[in-house]
Amino acid sequence: MIFSEKQQLIANRIEDQLKISKWKDWKWQLKHSIKSLEKFEQLTGVTFDAKEKENLQKTFDKFPLSITPYYLSLIDKQNFRNDPVFKQSFGNIDELTTLKSEHADPLSEEKDSPVEGITHRYPDRVLFHVSNICSMYCRHCTRKRKVGDIDYVPSKAQLMKGIEYIRNTPQVRDVLLSGGDPFMLPDSMIDWLLSEIHKIKHVEIIRIGTRMPVVLPYRITDDLVNILKKYQPLWINTHFNHPNEITSSSKEALAKLADGGFPLGNQSVLLADVNDCPRIMKTLLHKLVQNRVRPYYLYQCDLSEGLSHFRTPIGKGIEIMESLVGHTSGFARPTYVIDAPGGGGKIPVMPNYIISWSTNKVVLRNYEGVITTYQEPDAYEQKFCDRDCDNCNLDLKLKEIDESQAIGIEKLLSDTNDTISLIPEDNERISRRD
Repeated sequence: MIFSEKQQLIANRIEDQLKISKWKDWKWQLKHSIKSLEKFEQLTGVTFDAKEKENLQKTFDKFPLSITPYYLSLIDKQNFRNDPVFKQSFGNIDELTTLKSEHADPLSEEKDSPVEGITHRYPDRVLFHVSNICSMYCRHCTRKRKVGDIDYVPSKAQLMKGIEYIRNTPQVRDVLLSGGDPFMLPDSMIDWLLSEIHKIKHVEIIRIGTRMPVVLPYRITDDLVNILKKYQPLWINTHFNHPNEITSSSKEALAKLADGGFPLGNQSVLLADVNDCPRIMKTLLHKLVQNRVRPYYLYQCDLSEGLSHFRTPIGKGIEIMESLVGHTSGFARPTYVIDAPGGGGKIPVMPNYIISWSTNKVVLRNYEGVITTYQEPDAYEQKFCDRDCDNCNLDLKLKEIDESQAIGIEKLLSDTNDTISLIPEDNERISRRD
């Protein structure tokens, strides 16, 4: 069949639209993930010599490769070895170097697991490991030990063990769904899982940790957002490490989540030769808050196996925090933390702003180096707390105040009260009505 020039243009346009629609289909992205060295070379035009290929293959045999086409497209092919996206997503022979200080499970998540899938470390909250699958395998992942289980998704029966533990542990008020990536689960599974947890009365909030807005933003569909809306209050934390990861597509995904009513946070990891620069980190934080994402944590890189080439001295993190405190908005600053080896939990690390103190005065310095003093109160009397809360003179009525108990003019102003007028007891007109 011979096409006219106009018909050919229309056909080409339709073909382009089909390609775009497939590109933005998150399931198509997963199906076409780059999982081999050969495929990476074919799609990027990058070539490695024989020795480097041999070393890279050894790396991928232990820690598999998986990059979404979307994330691959962000790599600067002309300068790939220095590219932050490349370093986070592509392997390095240094991953096979394991130091004595490194461990497969550095945070002792398995030891703090009372039942399958649950890590209970802090008194009032648990981490619920709902999948080992990610859309991309980050090379700095603290759970690299689980990456090999590429086909493992817990069944409903297995997930019910975690749900039952939460149900039978009333001190748990906060449940964090993690993985892998929880958004790798089908919509129906996410709906069921959130529904079961939401039914538990003592669970006050649910959190989800996901890297989808970074590595596969097309997963944040309208259907997914509508499911999540049913289970408020729901908090979502994501994981941007570099400003280059904030693209028009990631912004669209973040906007959908923010417009859906979910508070958004971000957890970055301090990575050598990726974001260990005050200027890079500040740019990232400013871009995050512009997109309604509040910086939450800046992690010191964990002592997981094969991550020594990613780790920086703690002093580098302190230097970055010095460049932020006083130099940008307080809500744009993350908390710099070390997740303590052995399961000790997150320990905040900050520059020291207290120079000295005495019984009545504290000497401080600010971000500029200005030294100042704060006068302690002279009349403060330390109250001994004997934990006898019933006889304490502090206001410990911690339940929500019922504003419907308002009286007088306050009652008339209250939107929760239907009273429209206040009438004296001896009003003759009202007495005649009676």
